[in-house]
Amino acid sequence: MLDLAILGLLQEQELHGYEIRRRLRDELGLFANISFGSLYPALSRLEAAHAVAVAESGGTTTTAPSMPFTGSLSGERAGVRARRAAAPRGTKRSRKVYRITDQGHQLFEQLLDADEPAGTDDARSFGLRLAFARHLAPQARLALLERRRAQLTRRLATDQVRVAGQTLDVYARSLVEHSSEATEHDIAWLDRLIESERQKQAAPRSENREPHGGDAVTAMKGLSP
Repeated sequence: MLDLAILGLLQEQELHGYEIRRRLRDELGLFANISFGSLYPALSRLEAAHAVAVAESGGTTTTAPSMPFTGSLSGERAGVRARRAAAPRGTKRSRKVYRITDQGHQLFEQLLDADEPAGTDDARSFGLRLAFARHLAPQARLALLERRRAQLTRRLATDQVRVAGQTLDVYARSLVEHSSEATEHDIAWLDRLIESERQKQAAPRSENREPHGGDAVTAMKGLSP
């Protein structure tokens, strides 16, 4: 999932590692605890797979001004010490900027259109794919929404069976009922998205515009916690 998120952010622009981390945490909201210890190995892995390329940015380096010869040994030593002391303060370390490559675009499309891997958090995986759904073909985007609706429908049926079993105490029953209400809310939200998607695909091409990135992120807010 992290590889998909990184490649999705790089679809729009080149980014520093710090900016990638900020956007993963603040904009997508799916990686609140992401650390540089997780991010940079993922970036290195993508770089090794030629999915991203790295450039140096901000590498402007200034050095201390040269000191004139003084003609004395003590003066020369003082000048050397002055240059050494000034150099670290006048040096700005370059930062890596990451950009997506052609292979990265292909990998991103494969990851985005793939089914959720077994054992993953369905809600997180779906939310991440929805955030970048504008990059999917229309039919693939509709299939993503319909797959998620089918998942939630099965979950709702399971919860209803548990409640009907009459084996839960009042507190456990209340918790299951709360989960069912949240699932029903998400299904209703998906029904609206599916209907909107179908109408958009049926509209004339001149009226069929892809949503902006912010629209997809806003839509994710409809997900229940």
